[in-house]
Amino acid sequence: QVQLVESGGGLVQAGGSLRLPCAASGLTFSNYVMGWFRQAPGKEREFVARITQRGTVTSYADSVKGRFTISRDNPKNTVYLHLNSLKPEDTAVYYCATKKFGSRSDTQTDYEFWGQGTQVTVSS
Repeated sequence: QVQLVESGGGLVQAGGSLRLPCAASGLTFSNYVMGWFRQAPGKEREFVARITQRGTVTSYADSVKGRFTISRDNPKNTVYLHLNSLKPEDTAVYYCATKKFGSRSDTQTDYEFWGQGTQVTVSS
């Protein structure tokens, strides 16, 4: 009964910011590397960011590096994605997910449990 619930999406102008929380339940949250992906219409789901169990190491896709920040609050069982300096090409459904134990890459198949997604739309 693992459940991941993203929220915080919406419509913003280019250059604006959003914060997306993902609340997890049904798992020992602090045991998991957490990631964020996004999927635009007609496109493949792509990796955005990940964060290690204690939040000490983060990794980002080149397309968002320097603009987005992933963080986590383990007592709240929540991982966040802070989106800054948004561009129209950031428009997508954003998903959080748990990374599979031992997976060494950041493809969609390296992650196991997924949230329902939250829509981010950036207008020009």
